Amino acid sequence: MRKTRLLLLAPVVLAASTLSPAYAAEKLTYYCSAQEDWCQLMATGFEEATGIKVSMTRKSSGETLAQIKAEASNPKGDIWWGGTGDPHLQAAEEGLSDAYESPLRAEQHDWAIRQSESASNQTMGIYSGALGYGYNEDVLKANDLPAPQCWKDLLKPEYKGHVQMANPNSSGTAYTTLATIVQLFGEEEGFEFMKGLHKNINQYTKSGSAPIKAAARGENTIGIVFLHDAVKQAASGFPIKAVAPCEGTGYEIGGMSLIKGGRNPENARKFYDWALQADVQTRALEVKAFQVMSNKSATSSPMAPDLASIKLIDYDFKKYGSSAERKRLLKKWDDEVSVLPQ
Repeated sequence: MRKTRLLLLAPVVLAASTLSPAYAAEKLTYYCSAQEDWCQLMATGFEEATGIKVSMTRKSSGETLAQIKAEASNPKGDIWWGGTGDPHLQAAEEGLSDAYESPLRAEQHDWAIRQSESASNQTMGIYSGALGYGYNEDVLKANDLPAPQCWKDLLKPEYKGHVQMANPNSSGTAYTTLATIVQLFGEEEGFEFMKGLHKNINQYTKSGSAPIKAAARGENTIGIVFLHDAVKQAASGFPIKAVAPCEGTGYEIGGMSLIKGGRNPENARKFYDWALQADVQTRALEVKAFQVMSNKSATSSPMAPDLASIKLIDYDFKKYGSSAERKRLLKKWDDEVSVLPQ
């Protein structure tokens, strides 16, 4: 009986020991904070290139940072790709990401490498894009409104109920807006600007790209977004005009980070290297993503905003990507702006 029982158990043990390493090697849990269709393209592209099965969650960068922090004692994600760089820098500062230097590092633009160096190589710049806003030309005309050209134009009383932006607590785009305005006008005047803007806001959305999507549908007039998101809607045939504000504006360096304690670190590094390849980054054009990509050899669309022609501020990524400054500004916005009547 004892011999028979061992013989019966042996194949089961063998099967488990044979299958488990292969099963583990085929998985990647991927958090994405870029546009939905781009997130999906990256997930399916990596699966096709490697055979590794990808489980994807798409959330805005502020929400993703909150999730990674909440899961820190038992990490569920392996890699975080996309979204504004400030939350990635905060994750690095708080020890939520791992350092890594990819073999493809030398192929990237200097601004991408500087972003990595500023965080002890715990994140990597993967694309860049300028902040601004877009408006629906048809809706603007139907409401007999002038075309705005500057940040301060958005404070005019005639735009009341016609402006939309995301909530800076959940959206990296909106936090970049808050940090940009503070750097552009100084903190005191910057917060007065945000209070004045608040009077004209019709809704604070969760996602940074939602305001321009609503404008494209004719449900909103002006959306504060990254310019490439406005260009995407225009390229899709909607009457959207992108505006780089006359006073100057901030910009983002989108990030990629390995999540500390992830369950599939080898596969995460494979994704990291794969995502830095020029041909992979060029595929962004398939989903009308018009950012400037980090790989010097990646192809950009002629419709992509020309950063050289935009008046960009010297955005302080280290300061405004720090945990303390981010928390301070968000609390001040919550206490002094969001509570005001509209």
